[in-house]
Formats: sequence, C-alpha cells, structure tokens
Amino acid sequence: MSRIHAFARTSRRQLLAISTLAIAAASAIATPALAADTAKHGAARVTAVQPSGSYITTKDGVQLYYKDWGPRTGQPIVFSHGWPLDSDSWESQMIFLADHGYRVIAHDRRGHGRSSQPWEGNDMDHYADDLATVIETLNLKNAVLVGFSTGGGEVARYIGRHGTSRVAKAVLVSAVPPVMVKSDKNPNGVPKEVFDGLRAGQLANRAQLYKDIASGPFYGFNRPGAKVSQGLIDNWWLQGMLGGHKNTYDSIKAFSETDFTDDLKKFDKPTLVIHGDDDQIVPLDISGRASARLIKGAQLKVYEGAPHGLTDTHKDRLNADLLSFIQQ
Repeated sequence: MSRIHAFARTSRRQLLAISTLAIAAASAIATPALAADTAKHGAARVTAVQPSGSYITTKDGVQLYYKDWGPRTGQPIVFSHGWPLDSDSWESQMIFLADHGYRVIAHDRRGHGRSSQPWEGNDMDHYADDLATVIETLNLKNAVLVGFSTGGGEVARYIGRHGTSRVAKAVLVSAVPPVMVKSDKNPNGVPKEVFDGLRAGQLANRAQLYKDIASGPFYGFNRPGAKVSQGLIDNWWLQGMLGGHKNTYDSIKAFSETDFTDDLKKFDKPTLVIHGDDDQIVPLDISGRASARLIKGAQLKVYEGAPHGLTDTHKDRLNADLLSFIQQ
C-alpha cells in the first residue's frame, strides 16, 4: 500500500459505459434477534437462529446476504472478502471448490454488496461477530476459513474472539494482518497520511477513486506491459459502488489501523499464508511475511510478480493451492 498515494497521479481511464444498475430488493425478513455476550477475556459467544432465504440477521438487526453453494454434505469452506468488494469477488474459487465436492459459503460484509448499511458497527469486532453469526446460524463445523485482504483481518479477529472449535484450517490471502499503519510499534508500516488520502478521495469522488484503484495498482495494471482487463476493472468498480458510502469509508480505518497481532498468536490450526511480492496495496514484508512469523507452524507461499488482486490474476494457481492445502 506504500504506493497507493500514487492514485492521485494515475492517469484516468475511460470505463465501459454502464447504463443502469438494477438491484433486486430483498424482502425484509423478520427473525428473532441473536443473543450474544462477551466472555471475560474478550471472546464472544453467538447463539444463532435459522436463516431465511439468502439473508441472516445479526443481533443488532443487520441483514447479511450470503451464498451457499455445493453439496451440503461437503466440508464447509467460508470466504471473507476484501474492501470495498463483496462475496462475488470469490466466485472463481467458490465454483472451483464446489465442483470438487466442497460446500462453499460467502457473505457480503455489513455495509457491502447486498447486505444492510448500518451507520454504526463498521469495525473489525463487528465484522468478526457477523462471521460468527453466519457460521453459527448455518451450524458449520470443521470449516476452512479463507480471508482476502480486509477479509484476512476478519478471519484473524474471528479466531481471536471466537476461537477455533468450528475451524479446521485457515488461509490468509493478500491479507492486512498483523497491522498496516505506521506507528512507533510498527515503524515499517504504511504512513497514516496514505489512508487519510484514501478517505479524502472517497469523500471527493468515490466513483473515480474506485476506478483508479481497479485500473491501477490493485491488479497491477499500472505496471509496464501489463495486460489490462476492462471486465475486471468494471466488475471491481461495480462491487465497490454497491457498498454503502459511510460503511466503506469507515472500513478504511478498520483495515488499516486494527492490530491483529494477538489474534494471530491464537491460531492453533493449520494455516496457509499466500501473498504476491508485487502487492502495491498490502506490501508483503509488513503483512504476509510478518503474519507467517506470528502464526505457529504457518506455511507461506509467495507468488512472484503477483499483485494484490491475485484471486483473479492468478486464480488457477490459487485454486490449486487451496485445494491441495484443504486436502492435506
């Protein structure tokens, strides 16, 4: 992310015209509130209710859209997406693993995609508790948790708050832990001014900011000789714009300033860390490498030349590595 401030200097790209965005409104689902309490040392317990349709309601009334593919008898694999995207960003991995007999589940984080857009609660503790609500409501056991970017932080905080009783393995892909922002304790981190610039760009012209990110450093399309995919740019922009303005704004603080160090130390299941060495959004040395050192027994796979968005640019390799790790 050390070069994300270059967005302001990135030349503007003309995107394919998207004339209308038709979003089907899901009917409100009245479900009982979920009971939750916080244990003595910060661990949270969630009592879940049965889902209705493709939405699950959290204890604070937020409706989370989710997709649940593959055979119900398959081992569950639960995906947590990045900022400011939604569960559609995992479709290449989900269809691949569902075709291999796994049950694959992904939800739109609160304030993103088709989920509710609450004014409050746009922070990692709520994100982790929402993930717990999905897992508990669907009664998932022996699950593999896979988190990309901000979603990697969500997975880490989930394990930190809720433990691993329902978890078999974990995978962090281009993930933000341990902590991104520079401080006295994290001198090699990304300066806070970079994230301040992101927030300013979001307030000034969110649509343009998202175009610049997708057409530039996210997929490495700003690199000399890069093969640019207009489809990927358009899809990234569309997913981002479906999210709430306030929610995606608040999430910048959540993914950049949250310290997951203690959460990573609580990992006690096999963990795979995957990161590209040309990640311009979340630099490898302060994230993937540092996380792998903190997680006992973690495997680290570095993709040479891979950008932040390797779930698309290197999807075949990622799919194969996920399958191999899950089957170990």
